[in-house]
Amino acid sequence: MSAQLIYDLAPLGSIIRFSDGAPRPPERHRRKFSAWENNNSAGRLIRKQAERRAGNTVIGASITLHAGDYGSAGVVVLRVHRTFSVDSSLKVVVTERPKVGSVQVLDRRGDDGELVYLASHRGDAQEWLTRHGYPNAVLREISADEVAAAVVEGRTAA
Repeated sequence: MSAQLIYDLAPLGSIIRFSDGAPRPPERHRRKFSAWENNNSAGRLIRKQAERRAGNTVIGASITLHAGDYGSAGVVVLRVHRTFSVDSSLKVVVTERPKVGSVQVLDRRGDDGELVYLASHRGDAQEWLTRHGYPNAVLREISADEVAAAVVEGRTAA
């Protein structure tokens, strides 16, 4: 599947696995394994950004995955995001979709909103917001229609 299909079909909060198709090298070959791991991993879909213009430059549509957080004692020091153009040659697949009834916490209104938290229910989302303070946050519940809309013209993002 292509990154364009992920952009078109997968809801925010989905777990996306991406790969360049290369075979996994043995972990004892640290440099080869590290290079392989850079193009063969997974993350949670947190943003879909449409094509836009900056002066005379056209910046293509893209998807952003949250690959992980690093820190200790409950303090996040580094948050890793991976952004891919929808024209990327990597193969991608949805391995998990958000459950019906879960609630997306987006940092702002509009199509450019970024997923900052995926709550299991509305109460969980509101409690999380009181602790993390996003003043322009928007709560959006995942409906059965949204999950069902992932099947378009016989193609599915799973």
